[in-house]
Amino acid sequence: MNRHAMLFLALAAACFAAQAQDYPNRPLKIIVPAAAGSVPDFLARTIGQRLSDAWHQPVVIENIIGAGGNIGTERAAKAPADGYTLLLNTIAPIAVNVSLFGKLPYDPVKDLAPVTQVANTANILAFHPSFPAKSVQELISLAKAQPGKISYPSGGHGTTQHLSGELLNTMAGIKLIHIPYKSTAQMTTDALGGQIPIIFHNAPVVLPHVRSGALRGIAVTSAKRQPYAPELPTMIEAGVPGFEVSAFFGVMVPAGVPQAIIAKLHGEIIAIMSVPEIRERFLAQAAEPVGNRPAEYAAFIQSEIVKWARVVKEAGLKVD
Repeated sequence: MNRHAMLFLALAAACFAAQAQDYPNRPLKIIVPAAAGSVPDFLARTIGQRLSDAWHQPVVIENIIGAGGNIGTERAAKAPADGYTLLLNTIAPIAVNVSLFGKLPYDPVKDLAPVTQVANTANILAFHPSFPAKSVQELISLAKAQPGKISYPSGGHGTTQHLSGELLNTMAGIKLIHIPYKSTAQMTTDALGGQIPIIFHNAPVVLPHVRSGALRGIAVTSAKRQPYAPELPTMIEAGVPGFEVSAFFGVMVPAGVPQAIIAKLHGEIIAIMSVPEIRERFLAQAAEPVGNRPAEYAAFIQSEIVKWARVVKEAGLKVD
């Protein structure tokens, strides 16, 4: 490397360091590709409020829904790379939709830079009390005896509810029929009414109905049992080796944001997540806190992209 190049790099490093020292000096925005009141919205608002308190700058939450999370994620990916637009990412537009959709208007790996994984949320497999099966293995036996007769709902293509059913189909060699709903509220209502016999759904939604007896809790889709429902086995314990579906949420920024700013964001968010009160609030929403380094989160995202590409291919899924 010649002397001029070394001087340029030194000046650039000094410039980025000065940028980070002054950052943030104006309001920030967190884009959430999910509806207000959802788990990712809760996570964004919790982190956003703490960032605002620490940095004395407003943090605005912008919910942008549509196209399985692609619209909001694209908006974040194409925002200026100055650290003032953050993304509270969800699993579908980051790890699933790249295989599920014919073409995305962004590249989740090239156009976004990970800051940290914030949390994981498992689904719960539950049955209506009228459904004859009382375990995962009994469900599999029924599905093999009646191929294409048992249906399950989801909030749309690429959601973890959808993926949970498709993964069980591929791993158990069965054919549960996927019924996408426009509204998770209507999906839940139909499951409670028995119109849909089984449901994979977010733990905070399902647990109250399991506790009341309106639904029968069968298993959690995470790799290990969850503290909010320790009595429920994992799908692995229930006899489906290797089965794991967890919605993951994290903070990302547009590619090109200076590393010094990413490091500052990372440090502050990890500090927020180490507060016992914050961890308890996460767990109350059935969100298991994570917190890792940017490189670790990047590697995890890559592994999830590979995993779901295989499931999408084996299940023959496609959304145009």
